[in-house]
Amino acid sequence: MAQQAPTVFLIAGPTASGKSALALRLAERLDAEIVNADALQLYGDLRLLTARPSAQDEGRAHHHLYGVADGADGWSAGRWLRAASAVLNEIAGRGRPAVVVGGTGLYFRALTVGLAEIPPIPRAQRDKAEALLEALGETEFRAALAKIDPAAAQRIAPGDRQRLVRAMEVQTATGRAISQWQADTRPALPEGRWRAAALEPDRATLYARCDARLEAIVREGALEEVGALMARALSPALPVMKAVGVRELAAHLTGQTSLKDALALAQQQTRRYAKRQSTWLRNQTPDWPRLRTDREVEDFLAAVSSRAASS
Repeated sequence: MAQQAPTVFLIAGPTASGKSALALRLAERLDAEIVNADALQLYGDLRLLTARPSAQDEGRAHHHLYGVADGADGWSAGRWLRAASAVLNEIAGRGRPAVVVGGTGLYFRALTVGLAEIPPIPRAQRDKAEALLEALGETEFRAALAKIDPAAAQRIAPGDRQRLVRAMEVQTATGRAISQWQADTRPALPEGRWRAAALEPDRATLYARCDARLEAIVREGALEEVGALMARALSPALPVMKAVGVRELAAHLTGQTSLKDALALAQQQTRRYAKRQSTWLRNQTPDWPRLRTDREVEDFLAAVSSRAASS
């Protein structure tokens, strides 16, 4: 008996790597529906700046979880997972495959490994952990964390202050190590139901794409988009306000810098963001097939189509 083909395809990659185009081609070949796994493409406020699929592309395949959130309503990874799980179940109920695509690594980890349902941590506890890190420095803070959560202290990469603080605040607020919370998680997608691939263009190509896309986005109206967002006077702590390019273009709109300099800085920040995404995927999904060239993309599409046809 032939092995059942996966019903969910995960396509990950850094910004400007071509993952949305690949997802659309795959969806058209498989008669599949596309599910967004990009934390910023959730928000309706920044269609251009977050490079959401165009209206024309959305018309070629059914797209889910794009532009569904208001910028004033910050979504957590847990909220995305609940929404994505419901959508994936609906798609499966229609007897169709799904293509989950995006650059937010934590979303893919939530699907394939699980997401710890940690209780909300009081802001005062977080402030206390951040103050302790500032007072001790990373080396001594990590040593203190190792006494209460050695697994987290060993796993968290050097310089990752956000996760160090998170591990400390969870332990002190809940009395339980974040590693223990994470150990109790279960993947949202059962093994065998999904197949994954990560786009990984060479760095020069990726950076050139990042630069070119920022130039195109500005020509198409990104300044107006950022201006409309600024007019809402939202909290700078919200995810939508942290989108790459918002701060840089806002500086131009308020007269702090020229458009040329704002664009150059936004391009630089986009390249850095792409590098961080690539590093995360390389470290967290080492067993996922890599698609580095156009030829490898074509081979992947052919292999998936062939397997789907024979199942």
